[in-house]
Parts: sequence; structure tokens; C-alpha cells
Amino acid sequence: MKDFSGRVALVTGAASGIGLALAQRFAAEGMKLVLADVEDKPLAAAKAALEAQGTAAIAVRTDVMREDDVAKLADAAYGAFGAVHVLCNNAGVGGGLTGEGVWGVEIEDWRWVLGANLWGVIHGVRHVVPRMLAGGEEGHVVNTASAAGLVTGATGAAYTVSKHGVVALSEILYKDLKTRGAKLSASVLCPGWVDTRIIDSMRNHPDAKKQAGPDLEKLAPQARARLEAVRGFLKNGFKPADVAQAVLDAVRSDRFYVTLMQPEIEQAVALRLQDIGLRRNPTLPSA
Repeated sequence: MKDFSGRVALVTGAASGIGLALAQRFAAEGMKLVLADVEDKPLAAAKAALEAQGTAAIAVRTDVMREDDVAKLADAAYGAFGAVHVLCNNAGVGGGLTGEGVWGVEIEDWRWVLGANLWGVIHGVRHVVPRMLAGGEEGHVVNTASAAGLVTGATGAAYTVSKHGVVALSEILYKDLKTRGAKLSASVLCPGWVDTRIIDSMRNHPDAKKQAGPDLEKLAPQARARLEAVRGFLKNGFKPADVAQAVLDAVRSDRFYVTLMQPEIEQAVALRLQDIGLRRNPTLPSA
């Protein structure tokens, strides 16, 4: 997809982080924006900022875990602009970092993380892609996964499982589109550490008792250390604007894997591929 001016981008998780950066980058290309997020006030602020720069935009509060919400989002996008040319299934949450072992992750957290990170993408594909295909125009779908969709062990179990699911879903989507000769293509975004607030996404947990996040004093030392390490990695990570530029470049060049990773993560991905290729047991993390 080469021509962006006057086209329409739909971005979920658009009120902050990578989603907001994507919206801003697409707006700079002259696109109209459909912004979706579960947080009302930041979503309204994002819309107002884009409109102040002359961008045509609508904002639709959307919980991507809920299929009805995503269906209404699609209706709103087509009702306002008559088309979607770039779909970014980007909304996501962190979670599961504090569980002691994969067996220690609470079932509510499994449902929440998989609901937002994986089912949110599934809902977007189901409710927007058929309409993009029916429109017969050139377009692109970008599903946000993570480097955690290519390796295991650095993040929480539920998050990692959800992102592996997004990678697989995206690969299947790409093959489905290409084998049918569609004018649409697809990419999967697998960044390493990015300077966002994803580690604080418990603020949007459906269980009000969990919205303040974990009580560090009650965490096991290993879980506490892991949580603080991840917070530091994120703070020193790539800027969302850098990720958005990589996405734009990938859409322009029809590149499927969009990877922006720190060297140590690149090495971890290569090591996992070696483990698989050599049929050897997974390499354990260094002490």
C-alpha cells in the first residue's frame, strides 16, 4: 500500500503508547482516523489533539474483549468514513508477571489477558476484514504481537501465550489473503521493549480490586524482581514513535514481520530457532 492520503486507518488501543503513536503517524500521512480505546478521557484527548492538527477523526470507546463492542466499532468506522484501509488491531494488556510458575497465574488473569490480546485481534479480523475485502480497495492489516510472541520466558505466561497466538493468527491471515489474490495484505508487529505504560495496564482490569496493581510487599522475591526488571526495560525501551515509523514502512513495502528489538532479544529469538531446528530441549535462561 503506497497511497495513504485521504484513506482511513482504524487503530485500537489508540489513546496511549504504540496505538497513539500509530494514529499520529498515520495522521501525518493525511489519513482519517478511527480511534478506539477502553479509556474514555485519554481517548477523547487523543481525538481532540488530532483534530486540532486538522485530522478528521472519530473516537469510539471499545472494549476489544467484547465482540459486540468491536462490531459497533466497525459500524461506526464505516458509518463515518465509508471504508477502512489500514486496520491496526493494537489494543493489549500486560499481566501474569506475578504468578509463581505458569500454574500460579490466576484464571481471571488468563481470561483477561487472552481476552484483550488475542480475542481482541480475532474480533477485529472477523468484523473489519470482510468489509475491507468487500470494498475492493487496497489495504493492510497490522496485528500487534510482541517479541514475546517469538520467545518464551521474559514476560508473564498469559501475555506470552496470547502473543504467540497473535503471531500464528497473523501468519494464517497473511496466507489466506495472498492465496486468494486479495488487495489486502497483513503484518505482525513484534517489538521488543517499548517505553509504554503496559506494565500498569491493571488499571483497566475488570476486577476493581486488582486495578491498583500488585502489592509489592506481598509478592515473592522472584516475582518482585521480575516486575521491577521489566519496568526498567520498558523505561529504557524504544519510543512508540519509532515503532509507528517501522509499521508505516512495513505497510508501504508489504513486509510481514515488523521487528524492532534490542540485541539481547534478537539473540534470544535466534537461540529459540536453533533449539527448534536442532530438535533440542529449550535452552534455560541464564542465571
